Amino acid sequence: MESGLPSADFYGFESLLSDAERAKLQEVRDFLAAEVTPYATDWWNRAEFPLEVLPKLAGLNLSTPVQQGYSYLFSGMVIAELTRADTSLATFFMVHHDLFVEALHEFGTEEQKARLLDDAMALTITGAFALTEPLHGSDVAGGMATTATRDGDTWVLNGAKRWIGNGTFCDYMLLWARDTEDGSVRGFILDATLPGVTRTAIENKIALRTVQNADILLDNVRVPEADRFAGINSFTDTKHLLRGSRILVGWQAVGQQLAAFDAARAYAVERHQFGRPLASFQLIQEQLVRMLGNTTASLGLMARVAQLQEDEHRGSHGVQQQVRHSGADMAQAALAKSYTSSRMRETVALGRAIFGGNGIVTDYGMAKIFADAEAIYTYEGSFEINTLIVGRAVTGVSAIL
Repeated sequence: MESGLPSADFYGFESLLSDAERAKLQEVRDFLAAEVTPYATDWWNRAEFPLEVLPKLAGLNLSTPVQQGYSYLFSGMVIAELTRADTSLATFFMVHHDLFVEALHEFGTEEQKARLLDDAMALTITGAFALTEPLHGSDVAGGMATTATRDGDTWVLNGAKRWIGNGTFCDYMLLWARDTEDGSVRGFILDATLPGVTRTAIENKIALRTVQNADILLDNVRVPEADRFAGINSFTDTKHLLRGSRILVGWQAVGQQLAAFDAARAYAVERHQFGRPLASFQLIQEQLVRMLGNTTASLGLMARVAQLQEDEHRGSHGVQQQVRHSGADMAQAALAKSYTSSRMRETVALGRAIFGGNGIVTDYGMAKIFADAEAIYTYEGSFEINTLIVGRAVTGVSAIL
């Protein structure tokens, strides 16, 4: 931030955190400033994941913050700050902690937790979330083609998964497959080194280049019954995890806008054209204010979602009873993700324009922010699918076959 200028958190939402949470968030910022921000563009350019950073990231002790007693608002702001520094690292964090580790908390047996949870929280083992398939993304709930067949005390898995973040190097995956006996969706802790598992890196990406996405092929992979998530019996359980993840992607959209505003404002103040700083031109100021407005609206929306999550977590109803439900339901999560990612797309485009030609090379930071936004706009339900989920909720009519 330029000296004396206000934060991109223009309305001070951070003040809603407890004193301890604000101090912890500052610790996160200090870590990111020292260990991530100076190197993130180089990682992105080389499309290499910085495994050497993981022990230091684990040192923050922020695996599944809500499970540790932090608020949902703090949890969201951590994701926003990680994204502000590097969207790829934030995505790794979410896939590992908020999907794989959270699944252990929510659905794991006591034996599975004892065997894996401490190491997963400490990042001495890493996890992935294998749901999407080559031919099934938005329709994977009804179209899942990966199968699981019971054979005594083991399950035989066959099929393929695609776009699996952390997939090239993870130790384990939460892998979803359809039971060939009754058609139910089941979850498995898949040891990624088992015979029959083939992992191939997805190349030539224009976004999240640091994230190691993989195609996964499963050829008669045998998984012991002890590695089936006993608490997962249907796609409803998947939705439980995806709702939380979708909300966190909304927080990523906030973080991406914070990064864009930070970069664009600094450039506008420092860059001179026609003998004066860019910031002195009315059109540039209007663009910056529009970016700030989008960011603030997105942050306000996500802060309200965090309140709804807190009410649900505490078993409180209050205001939510007046609108039919408690907590942030899937439609509210969908609106949060679709709205914030739409505002984000405009915000990063405005920021890139402020940089002019310098906005299309990663040397100046803005090109990376601009490109990574496209991944946020698409994953955890595309803008279009999330919009239709909300449309169904407000009309009672489904436009999704």
